[in-house]
Amino acid sequence: MSNDEIFAAAYREHYWAVSRYVARRLDGRAGEVEEVVAEVFTVAWRRRADLPESPLPWLYGVARNCLANAVRGHGRRRRLVHRLGNDETAHGRQIVDSPDAEAPGAWVHEALARLSEADQEVLRLTAWEELGIDEVAVALGCGSRAASMRLHRARRRLRAEIDRLRPALTTGPTATKEHGHG
Repeated sequence: MSNDEIFAAAYREHYWAVSRYVARRLDGRAGEVEEVVAEVFTVAWRRRADLPESPLPWLYGVARNCLANAVRGHGRRRRLVHRLGNDETAHGRQIVDSPDAEAPGAWVHEALARLSEADQEVLRLTAWEELGIDEVAVALGCGSRAASMRLHRARRRLRAEIDRLRPALTTGPTATKEHGHG
């Protein structure tokens, strides 16, 4: 197969997986998803001679870099708009960053959001993208042992955040009821 055919096969096979990967990380900014995915496959096209036999983890690594660029660009645009005095709050619209407390599983998202970007990413690669540790290593651009250690530490920190949130979750009318006579 030629490099062009290898790229075409990777595009057909992995376009939606890369799109889901990007969409989950740009939560609420759907307009940017297509732009970032296009950038991922532009990079893949330029580097089609370098595409590995199993390209999905490699594509996730490219997507991470493209997302970082998009986030930096979003921050620059937001700061520019703010400097111009034309931010969202000036028009009566406010952006809500926290998950809805009533939504099922919102506390898990809250605990995850309290972690560093690096911890969030390694957890998402294993949970959302269902990558094995060797694939996570490719996506993160590190060795398997380093990826395994990062995952272990991220899981430990997530458990600690969940434990911090748990007292708030278990205090309420149903948690404080006592069985027996009053």
